[in-house]
Amino acid sequence: MTTDSDIAAPESSPTALRAGVIGLGMIGGGVAVSLARHGRTPAVYDIRPDATDGLPGVEGIAPSPADVARDSDVVVLAVVDADQAREVLSAEDGVLAAAHPGLIVVLLSTVAVPVVYELARECANHGVTLLDCGVTQAVPQGLVAMLGGDDATVARAMPVLSDFAKDVVHCGPLGAGMATKIARNVITYGTWRAVHEAATLVESAGVDPRHLIEAVHAADPEGSTLFSWLRNQLAGEPDTAAMVPQVQRLMDKDLAAAQELAARSDIRVPLVDAARANGRDTLTISLKETP
Repeated sequence: MTTDSDIAAPESSPTALRAGVIGLGMIGGGVAVSLARHGRTPAVYDIRPDATDGLPGVEGIAPSPADVARDSDVVVLAVVDADQAREVLSAEDGVLAAAHPGLIVVLLSTVAVPVVYELARECANHGVTLLDCGVTQAVPQGLVAMLGGDDATVARAMPVLSDFAKDVVHCGPLGAGMATKIARNVITYGTWRAVHEAATLVESAGVDPRHLIEAVHAADPEGSTLFSWLRNQLAGEPDTAAMVPQVQRLMDKDLAAAQELAARSDIRVPLVDAARANGRDTLTISLKETP
């Protein structure tokens, strides 16, 4: 596993950081506009020559990623996947071909954590530091950035990060931002699956799923129950452990009822099945000490 000590620390950048953005899709285009809105006109690159159309304050496309790196202190990569990130960084006209002291690369693309370490090593070989920065859209406020990297590099890049993100959460060392983004996506997609199974169940009982939405919103409009059990564990609430047997009995009873309803209409509910089978693990998650 790569650690902060394995990644070269570049020299200090000038106070007035120059910013670049590579990849002007839904996320990257918004980042470039936000940077421009804050008076930090970015150098930009995209394979589409008309990618800046409709992006106020964003000027023409640079000839290559190397040109963006040459004119930037912080380069934001907002490409689609790991292969595109590798290409943009390491191609003959890529970012690292124009590496200079103090250059920081901020990776917005969602990739596997080992890929973050791989790209960071490649950057370090050229004297460049990489930060992993998972992002998610908070409607309507703007982007939330989940950042991984050493404190000194994060502090130097923060003026640029703050220009495009509503909130920047420094989650820990290299890889921590991407791990947080991946975990956040698990919650999103897992919740979608839970809602799908719940909606299928009520529909099988002759209930319009819109009534399910109405009831859930009325009971918990802020969605506070999603993290309620985890929050109690993190806070060390003394009653939480004592409540596990009682809560598990209720969980098992309710999930058994869901399975019975599903069986009546021959509906598959794998998430319900997994939740019931792993109920005690769910309620007694082991949490490491936070430094």
